[in-house]
Amino acid sequence: MHKRERTEYLKSNIKYLIKSRGETQLSLCNSSGLTRTTIYNILEGKVVNVQQSTIRKISDFFGVSYTEIETVDFEEKEIIESSVSLQGNMNPAAVPIIKESLLISSMDKRIGELATLYPLTYYFGTSYNLIAVLLENDISGINEPGDLLIIQKGASSDDKEKLVYDRVTKRLFITNDVCASSERMCVVGDIIEERFNDGV
Repeated sequence: MHKRERTEYLKSNIKYLIKSRGETQLSLCNSSGLTRTTIYNILEGKVVNVQQSTIRKISDFFGVSYTEIETVDFEEKEIIESSVSLQGNMNPAAVPIIKESLLISSMDKRIGELATLYPLTYYFGTSYNLIAVLLENDISGINEPGDLLIIQKGASSDDKEKLVYDRVTKRLFITNDVCASSERMCVVGDIIEERFNDGV
């Protein structure tokens, strides 16, 4: 395989991995110790000979194969793998389970800290900054006590259902509307997955 071809694979894989893993060019630079210029030059196709040490730092950051990052189309590979097996080859993320009554007091804590304080469940996927909210009250006839909502904490996307806490009624509700945290409302985050309590 020609060097230029290898560089093209590297370039498209970095772009795909940044997007699919919820990372940014900045987080890649900060964690791998590479400069923004180095990453920019690779992504803009300004270098053909990328140093092996640079490639290793990038592949280590994403937790992918050092040899494959220059020779395999990861987007294609992961689509094939995830369609073959239910959850592809993603590593499960540990998600702290927080009871509804403890949720608001936990909102300002980091996920790492919450994971040491509460029991864990696991989520297969590319989302990050996840918490699981264990409902103790029903929500508008949709969710019942015992249901578990996997939430991307702090996220508020236009096209996703969001879990919001009303400080006046002290109740949670779900909305599709765009809303920001205010004196009255606290946006917990986007709902990524619902797990219904079936009495088990």
